[in-house]
Formats: sequence, C-alpha cells, structure tokens
Amino acid sequence: MNTFMEKYSPKYAPATECLAKDRDELLTFYDFPAEHWVHLRTTNPIESAFATIRLRHRRTKGNGSAKACRVMILKLAQSAQRNWRKLNGQDKIILILQGNKFVDGLLLNAA
Repeated sequence: MNTFMEKYSPKYAPATECLAKDRDELLTFYDFPAEHWVHLRTTNPIESAFATIRLRHRRTKGNGSAKACRVMILKLAQSAQRNWRKLNGQDKIILILQGNKFVDGLLLNAA
C-alpha cells in the first residue's frame, strides 16, 4: 500500500489521504482466514436472507394480526435457511474465537 500511496498521492491527494486515514480498517480484512474472504466481501448479507420474507409479506398484503405476521416470518425464515450454504472454512471460526491470529489469511504460528 505504501507504493500505491507514493505513486498516486501527488495526483489524487484527497483520495490517498482518505485511504491513509482508514488504513487499519481497510486492511482488517486480511486478519481473517483466506477461506472467509469471499463471505466478507459481500456488502449486505442481511438483504438476501430476508428477500423471501419480504416478497411473501408483500404478496399477502393483509396477513392478519401481528402474531400471525410474526409466525409467518418465522416459518418463512426456517424454510429459507434450508437453502443457505455453509461458510467456507467454517472449522476456522473456532480458531478466531480462541484468539488465534491470522496474517494475510494464514494462521500465525500454526505449529
């Protein structure tokens, strides 16, 4: 990133200043296992999970009481979760929770 900053800061000073200011947050991505990167790149994981619920809720228009609405949402979510795929590298989640460090997607001190 230093090479990038040196090359482009004269021409794009505001943009490179913004990158330099938020550098730690931008590079946090690499502190996770490489298998998780594909999941971390998504911009809104919640939207796809609720797309089925939103569609059905709009179609029913008047779905009765608040309790009936909550039950319908619960059942739709349970039905939708059967099609969700598991995280890549799900076995590495326990390593993260145990406090192990990853550098550039690789486990630090893997021995």
